[in-house]
Amino acid sequence: MKRAMTIAGSDSGGGAGIQADLKTFQELKVFGMSALTAVTAQNTLGVQAVFPMEVEAVAEQIQSVGEDIGVDALKTGMLFNAEIIETVAEKIKYFAWEKVVVDPVMIAKGGASLLQQEAVSALKDHLLPLCLVVTPNIPEAEVLTGMTILSHDDKKEAARRIHALGAKNVVIKGGHDLNTNESVDLLFNGADFEFFSVPRIETKNTHGTGCTFSAAITAQLAKGLTVYDAVSVAKEFIHAAIGNSLNIGQGHGPTNHWAFNREKGRLATWHG
Repeated sequence: MKRAMTIAGSDSGGGAGIQADLKTFQELKVFGMSALTAVTAQNTLGVQAVFPMEVEAVAEQIQSVGEDIGVDALKTGMLFNAEIIETVAEKIKYFAWEKVVVDPVMIAKGGASLLQQEAVSALKDHLLPLCLVVTPNIPEAEVLTGMTILSHDDKKEAARRIHALGAKNVVIKGGHDLNTNESVDLLFNGADFEFFSVPRIETKNTHGTGCTFSAAITAQLAKGLTVYDAVSVAKEFIHAAIGNSLNIGQGHGPTNHWAFNREKGRLATWHG
């Protein structure tokens, strides 16, 4: 049995955070474990409150899992502050974990900040150099690079800059692309670019898409897939989850984590 761990915040509404990650791990048939970094009071309308964990609590959770059960791959999500980021990085180095996926969670769908400003530097300095894959959306990539992204060429340049920060593979997600009928993700491994494209689905029910996508990559890496193949499966997984909305809540509803195993999507890729 392959083991995947999520180090992230809790979403009381169940659509994002560790709840989305564990659902994704279960659907992709890996054993899921978690280290909680924060508790949020959250629903489809937004984030009402954030209660970060003590750094010692985060460290002890990771230590407990690492020294007994073990980890084949892990992902980070909402880390909230610089102290937690540095602690997570120290534990990754302590256990010499290599299959690390960083989802640089910064802003919730409702606009609430999920990463303190001073933590951005800690993310770049301490965590990105340790990760196998980083999965920013376009606004997050703009923060990490200090540039505006308006085109595929901009995505390529942003990917180069993020790769230069130490991330071995960069996936810039296409959910925030404007004026396009497709959702196009870019994967850059330091040498080659790959684009993953699916038809864009018009829906407000996209809560937790980033968490779910990065968790799907993590699950596939835990099972031994290459980064390219892991991203391919994750793209199909999230496309199916978005395309089969649950219509829960009054705002940005969650994705459907059951959908992938019921209805496989088609994925278009090309080199560039």
